[in-house]
Parts: sequence; C-alpha cells; structure tokens
Amino acid sequence: ILPISHDEVVHGKCSLINKMPGTYEEKFAGVRAFMGYMMAHPGKKLMFMGSEFGQFIEWNYKQELDWLLLQYDAHKQLQKYFKDINHFYKDNAPLWQVDHSWEGFSWISADDNDNSVIAFRRIDEKGKEIIAVCNFTPVMRTSYKIGVPDAEGYELVFNSDAKKFGGSGERLKKNYKVFDGAMHGYNHYIELILPPMTTLYFRQKKKEEAIEPDVTKKATVKKSANKKKAAK
Repeated sequence: ILPISHDEVVHGKCSLINKMPGTYEEKFAGVRAFMGYMMAHPGKKLMFMGSEFGQFIEWNYKQELDWLLLQYDAHKQLQKYFKDINHFYKDNAPLWQVDHSWEGFSWISADDNDNSVIAFRRIDEKGKEIIAVCNFTPVMRTSYKIGVPDAEGYELVFNSDAKKFGGSGERLKKNYKVFDGAMHGYNHYIELILPPMTTLYFRQKKKEEAIEPDVTKKATVKKSANKKKAAK
C-alpha cells in the first residue's frame, strides 16, 4: 500500500502541495507529477482528503476542508486531474493487475540523476503494457531517449502537463516511432520531449500479425471455373 496518510500532512509537516518546491504553478505541477508516478508504481493507493484539490494549510480535525479553494481555477483543475487519473488507472489493467510480482514491473531507467528522469514499464497478465516517464525537474527535456521493447510504435495516452489540468499545454506528439539502437538493455528506443515537472504514460502498439492469403478460397474458385468449362 502506498499511503499519503493524515500523519504526513499535520504537525508542521505541511500539506502535500505545500511540500512541493518552486513557484505557485510549480507546486501544482509537482503534485501532478508525483501522483502520476504514484499511480503507475506497483501497490494500492491511499490519498488523504484535501490533497486532491490542493489544500495549502495542514489538516485540522476541528474544521472542515477548505472547499472554498474550488472557486479558483488551479484548484479546480487539480481536482479534475485526480478524477481523470483515477479513471485512467481503473481502465488500464497494466497499472494494477500484477502489483505483487516483478512480472508486472520493469525498470527502463532508474539512474539518470543528472536529469532527474525515471522510466519504467507496467505489464498486465495478457502482456499489455504502459510505460511511465517522469521528469522531476522544472526543466524541459528535449530529444530525450529511452530504450523500449520492439513494437509497431508507442502512443501518448496520459499527460500530467495537459492544459485542462492546469499544465503548460506544451504540444506533444500523439504517436512515437520506434528506432533501432541499443539503449537501457533494449535494442530499440523512442525519442521524447518531457515538459517540466511532468509524468507521461505511453501505450505500446503491437505489431500486426501478417495475414496469410486464403489459398483454399482461390483454389475452390479455380476448380469451380474448370468444371464449368468441362460442362460446355
């Protein structure tokens, strides 16, 4: 279980959003990037109330949550982010189906401390997978390459930096070509743009199996045509 419990947001420890470094906007981006990482990581999730809309003050059992913050766009957009990522999590088995075994998780890159970027794979029981890439710095990473298993390509399916969530709305490609080249223990790689303080999810597009020609059908048609000729 991955808990962000009440004990982490009281007694001077600050609320989740107030733990984040940077400007006002960067704090919201930090929460989104962190939650994107947490939702893709193996383990069941537990989030303490108020974190989902960015309450700045610590939790106080003597008063209700600061619901009035939902009058402001940034807090309303963060609430939408939590709602959408919960739905995405529920609808995508690779993120939750194999939480208890290494068969459901595989690191791609866990040691890029120079860029503060990590990447890993989540895999379900049918072999379908989601790749999570997290950029934990307020710096744009361009032409960032990660090794990947061979596939027809990869599709961007979730972006914590989307405009609707209060992000920068940096325009990113939807589909990514797979290139030949050894990287991170794989023989192929994809090239990405990583907006600051962002988590991205990519879905693998499987190579289509070759369709065998229907020889039987052609042979039947030919045989039928020969019979007609013989009858004449």
